[in-house]
Amino acid sequence: MVQDVTNFADLVRRAAASHGARPALRSHATLVTWTELDQQVDAVAAHLTGLGLPDDDLGPARVAVALPNVPEFAAVFFGVLRAGLVAVPVNPAYTPRELAHVFADSGAAVLVGTQSVTSAVGAGGPPRQYTLGGNLQELLTPPAGAATTDGRRGEPAILLYTSGTAGAPKGAMLSHRALLANHEQLAAIDPPPVGPDDVLLLAVPLFHAYGLNSGLGAVAYHGACGVLVERFDPADSLEVIERHGVTGIVGVPPMFVAWSLMGQRLTTAWAGVRLAVCGASPLDPAAERRFTEATGKPVHQGYGLTEAAPVLTSTLAGDTVKPGSIGRPIPGVELKLIDAGGEEVLLDEDDEVRTDPGEIVVRGANLFDGYWPDRSGAPDPDGWWATGDVAYADEDGDLFIVDRLGELILVSGFNVYPHEVELVLAGHPAVVEAAAVGVPHPYTGQTVKVIVVRRPGSQVTAEELIAHCERNLARFKCPTAVEFADELPHSATGKIRKAALR
Repeated sequence: MVQDVTNFADLVRRAAASHGARPALRSHATLVTWTELDQQVDAVAAHLTGLGLPDDDLGPARVAVALPNVPEFAAVFFGVLRAGLVAVPVNPAYTPRELAHVFADSGAAVLVGTQSVTSAVGAGGPPRQYTLGGNLQELLTPPAGAATTDGRRGEPAILLYTSGTAGAPKGAMLSHRALLANHEQLAAIDPPPVGPDDVLLLAVPLFHAYGLNSGLGAVAYHGACGVLVERFDPADSLEVIERHGVTGIVGVPPMFVAWSLMGQRLTTAWAGVRLAVCGASPLDPAAERRFTEATGKPVHQGYGLTEAAPVLTSTLAGDTVKPGSIGRPIPGVELKLIDAGGEEVLLDEDDEVRTDPGEIVVRGANLFDGYWPDRSGAPDPDGWWATGDVAYADEDGDLFIVDRLGELILVSGFNVYPHEVELVLAGHPAVVEAAAVGVPHPYTGQTVKVIVVRRPGSQVTAEELIAHCERNLARFKCPTAVEFADELPHSATGKIRKAALR
């Protein structure tokens, strides 16, 4: 673990002590130095400590943070941790029903949110509420006579609620140790992806594990600078990248897809960017090619989950960037593939790699402690945790995601991986996006149904798309039903929400 750092908020104090006058965060015309951020974190911690929030049977009090990518998010998030409390980042765009579930499940005693969030929950939300643009400023102002708050290390550090693709969202319990470990693992890559002189674009929502730890956490760990973007717009973001001298991008596929269509404007804006990382879901290969041709820079892809704080693999850990690959395990992460029979997919006696798909099972110091509140689903006694994702390794050991185990479609006993069907449909010129799901069938058990978004002006028919699939897929993998939609439901990081489709 980082020397003298046990509480994740210590990273802010370390950066302030090392180079306090340097910028920590930029947002529009606002600049916050590391010294200023550290003072704000102290103020938040002192105020929260002054509330006298008692521990309960589940541990330290929980504080829900439902804010967009604004400087106040960082001050409140690190302030909660410095006070020895538990931070619960929440999507501020959640509906009242979704907010009610997170607040009730976490038992949050305090809510720091936008006006829309505090208005939506009203008196039915956490008993103590602070509103962005309103009384939140009280938290950021040092209370009279307040001493510096060193804070105990409350555990867990954060509760991050999963997207709930397999039911109601669950809170993943991530410790200070797990959050710090993921940065130590990434920093062990040669050369390290991020350094103290970097300026990182923080456009991925901070309530998401990827935006929170791989973005904001990386800025704090390295004492770098983060440029906050509240709402992603392709053209505006290119102007921000140029104006602030951004050197590194932590992004998601919709961002790179949009940028790949910007032509010469993209080439100019990205001239000073040295690192592009894409995660959260697979990047369309055609968009990746367009982007790389325009910028001359590879897009490094990786794989991770909320429960892993979040990074497990990256092409940064390998020798080359291969289209569609999620790379190799980062240092400090052990990974194995387990087939349907429970056996590990290994080299055979002739030293030829088995390319059969297997479930990704991992072990590392960055793993969570289980789901709130009873630690269910935690790694096994030996530290191994089954991710529910299916992948295969090529002859070089580079990994390729096949699909989610729970989204596997069984047609007459044969495995159909939805992602393969979706890739074939994405190759049709009339298709913007497609999602494949399994639906009941009286003879085959299940059959493949696809929901397709057509390109504007296209009149492509279901029959034409089925015929396209039949030319590229085995018969049992082909859809038997096609439904057209104006758009597909997505999570905040661009994943298609299959549960909503079903």
